[in-house]
This record gives sequence, C-alpha cells and structure tokens, in this order.
Amino acid sequence: MAGQPSRETACDVLVIGSGASGLAAAVTAAHFGLKVVVAEKAPVFGGTSAWSGGWLWVPGNPLAREAGIEEQPDGPMLYLRSELGNRAGDPRLAVFLANGPEMVSFFREHTAMRWIDGNRIPDFHETPGALKGGRSVSAAPYDGRALGGWIAKLRPPLDVVSLWGMGIASGADLAHFFKASRSPRSAMHVAGRIARHLRDRVLHRQGMQLVNGNALMARLIRSALDKGVKLMDSAPATTLLREGTRVAGARLATRQGPLVVRATRGVVLATGGFPHDRKRLDALAPQAGGGAGHHSAAPRENTGDGIRLGEAAGGALMHHLVSNVALAPVSVVPRADGSLANFPHLIERAKPGIIAVTPQGRRFVSEADSYHDFMRALIAVTPEGEAPSCWLIADHRAQRRWGLGWSKPFPFPLGPAIRVGYLKRGRTLAELARYCDIPQGTLAETIARFNGFAAEGEDLDFHRGESAYNRAQGDVDHRPNPSLAPLDRAPFYAVKIVPGSLGTFAGLTTDPATRVLDAQGRPIPGLHAVGNDMASIMGGNYPSGGITLGPGMTFGYVAGRLIAGWPVAGIDIEKEEPA
Repeated sequence: MAGQPSRETACDVLVIGSGASGLAAAVTAAHFGLKVVVAEKAPVFGGTSAWSGGWLWVPGNPLAREAGIEEQPDGPMLYLRSELGNRAGDPRLAVFLANGPEMVSFFREHTAMRWIDGNRIPDFHETPGALKGGRSVSAAPYDGRALGGWIAKLRPPLDVVSLWGMGIASGADLAHFFKASRSPRSAMHVAGRIARHLRDRVLHRQGMQLVNGNALMARLIRSALDKGVKLMDSAPATTLLREGTRVAGARLATRQGPLVVRATRGVVLATGGFPHDRKRLDALAPQAGGGAGHHSAAPRENTGDGIRLGEAAGGALMHHLVSNVALAPVSVVPRADGSLANFPHLIERAKPGIIAVTPQGRRFVSEADSYHDFMRALIAVTPEGEAPSCWLIADHRAQRRWGLGWSKPFPFPLGPAIRVGYLKRGRTLAELARYCDIPQGTLAETIARFNGFAAEGEDLDFHRGESAYNRAQGDVDHRPNPSLAPLDRAPFYAVKIVPGSLGTFAGLTTDPATRVLDAQGRPIPGLHAVGNDMASIMGGNYPSGGITLGPGMTFGYVAGRLIAGWPVAGIDIEKEEPA
C-alpha cells in the first residue's frame, strides 16, 4: 500500500468505530441533516457492543416512567455519590443524567430502535440511592432479515458463548433454556428457537433471531442506513488530519488503498478502548494480568487505536481511576483450529451448587456479586507477585443444570471440554483437588462449610444471596436462598478463571460536550470521543450493569446534536463552543 496515491472524499462528520456509541453519534448527526461517514477497522460492524448483553443503564428512562416507576429527581445522583465518592463531582455525570432519558426517547421515536425495559434489574450495590429496578433498557429482539445483505456485515454473537451461533436473550428466554429438561413448556420454547435458528442457517447461512447486543447493533445499523450514513468496513484510521489546530478528518487504510476523509464539522473517536493493547495494559492494569496475562472478552481489533490517535492530536489520557479496566472473570477456551477464545463468566457463578475458590482452596467473595466485584476481590486476595486465578467448581447436578463456562448444561456432552483440558472432572472432591493442584484438605473443609450454609440458606462468610442483585442472579425457584445449594452430587467439575475484562475505563479526557481535552484542559477543535475511547464517567467504578452502553449512547447522542448545532440539556453552547 506504500506509495499509492490517496483518494479523497468529504463529509461533515467522520466517526471512527462502529459500536453503539459511535453509531449513536452517527445516527443523531445524520438525523439533523449532516453527511456522516463511519469507518470501522474490522470487516464487520458492531464492535464490543455486538457481543454484549445489550443493556443500558439510564436512570429515569421513559419505559420505567410508563410502568409507573417514578424515582426522586436526586435519586440517581445520590446513588452515584454513594458509589463514586469524590468522582461524583465529574460535570459529565449531570449531562448524562439529563440527556439519557431523552436519548432513549429520540431513538424510539426517530429510528429503527425499539426498547424493552429492565424494570426488574437491580443496581449492583445496596447503597443510598440504589433501586431494585427501573434504570435499565435494552434493544428488543430483531429480525435480521430486515437488514437485507447488510446482515453479513454485523458481528455475529461470540461463538463460545452462543449456541451454534444463536444468541439467547437474558430474562425469560434464558430461563426457558435452563428449564428445558424439567418443563415441557420450556422444552417446546427451546425446540422452537433451535428449529428456527437451524432453518435460518440453511436459508441465510446465519441466525436471524437477533437478541441482546446483536439486536442493539442491528437496529443501529438499520437506523444508520435509513438516514444515509456511509458505513465503511475494513478501513482503520491511521492518522488524523489537521488544518491548523483543528482536526479536520483522517487518513484510512482501506482494501482499495489509502483514503483521505475530510470532515468539515468534526471527527468522533469510538474505537472501543484498549482491551487488547498489551503495552498499555502492562502500564495501566498490571494487577489484572497486564498485557500477557489479561484475557479480555472484547473483540481482538480493540487495540487502542482511537486513544493513540487522540493522544497524537494532543489529547490527554485520564487513567488515575479506581480501576482502569472493566474487570470480568474469564476462562480460556481452546478452539479446534488451535486458537484461543475468552469466555466471560457473567451468569453461572451465582447459581445454586457453584462456588469459587483460590488456588489455596478458600472462598474469597460472594460468587453472586457482579463480575467486576468478583475480580476485584480475587485481585485483593492474590499475594503480591502472583498472577490472579481461581477455580469455579460445581457438582454434577449444578453443571448439568447451569453449565460451567464453555461446558454447556444437559443435554450437551461434557467430553469435548474435558478432552481439551478446559473442564476438570473428579469422581471425588479429593480427585478434583489433585487435578487442579488445590490442597485436598482445605478444599474439603471449604466445601463442607459452604454446604452447611447452603442447607440453612445463609452464607455467614460472604452473605451470598442477601442482596437484591445476588437474588436476581440466582434461581428464583430455589429455596430458601436462590443462590445457595450444597455441592454433594458426584462427580465434581472445575474451570480455571483468569483475569479478563469486558472493556476499558481509562481513556481520553473529555468535557461534557464530548470534546477531547489537552493536558491543560483545553478542547482540541474538531475532535470528540465517546464510548470506551472517552474516560469513563464512573471513574473506574462499576455501580450497575449497563454503565458503559448507557453513557456511551447518551454521549454519542450528545455529540451528534452538538456537532449539528442543536442544543443539549446541561450544556451552554456558546460557553462550550462545540466543534
């Protein structure tokens, strides 16, 4: 490609990256009359958002209000102050809370987006201001046929998590899959879902029943196409263009050769952060494995391109956060072709009959806590100089009911996971301990103590199953504690957990108008950042599910409005002088 003459094109706004935040900016700007180009590094669109659960944390959203859930005006900020401490002074928080509900309404009224509520999803922690539901929304399931040929350009669900490439929606859909071997009604639901999926594979070469993050991104792609946004895949940005001090476009490396895209109104960085940038992980997340020992569940293309582009233009990196990465427990899955995949353990940890122990055989956390809290607890108990790891352990009944990571529940066979060494199996706890190199006596004591708690329904060590979030993550039909059951049915199984993430929190410093700031706090004209390229407004805290996508789409919406010259709640346009 070196030496080839550059082609040129022009637009009003160039968005670099095609996750939910970037497409929110693109769709909004296009809605208000601007010519928008989206440049995506990967051969498919959707970024990490397409692999996500698709949930957005948006307090005061219209779906909650329509369901009669009215919270006090200061309730969300009270919760954020409880969770974030002095980080709650970030002026971007007020802009997020003011514009989040409006963003949900905008996409519902003017685009292909249709929302479902999360009115029963509680906040992670029961601190002042927390709610037991009403702050979450997600995209409604979507028929992929409505994308036409563009369906082939949507990032499919993560293979090791999905069922033959079929996504399973959280909530009732997932509950049917867990109950399929015990309920005729659930069995019929599952059979119908699988039959439709296999039919789609035959007719369309991929599933068309899109749910979770796949549905979110399909709806955003459809919306972008409807509004005339130009979508370019396999087009990584290599350099930002400058006209004086102003960012005025970017140079892309396309399959057809170099392409210069001149953007008269501005550039929006939305490339998904740095979860696979080994050098930056070594510097900013050494406790989470650093570069070599960190196993992010985000797409491999997310290597920090947007942040590097922003820094090259003078942008400052905000990285002194409580955590620079959105931690998650991950297991490494060997694929048949010799490659490795990272499986994020977001669901089964909280189910009855499953516990987690350190390599020394001791529990260290309520396994039903959030994925981020789980990993922070593991890092805290790991001796200095050692790599954090633990074992997720289940008895036969629990594994067959809930699965254990990549080893799926009944009726799927366990042999493949055992043969490649992913799943350890022992006829007794002592045998399992030998395979995992865990002290046998300690493991036996730990599980005996846990089983006693499970029988009484009260975890005296870590209070598992006491919080609303813990209970929601467990089995609502299990008594007396939806998250506790003894491990007493042989054989026993274990999967090794290593440090991972769903994305990153450190990022470019921005103001409430999404403009990238330099080291002196001055905005760089023409340059915006959203999503994980923008430093998290939560300061590295993780108060609830959806705190990436909720602010991400909200600030994408804010960026699109401001670049198009439209007012935004909480921002004085003349004072902020947005690009």
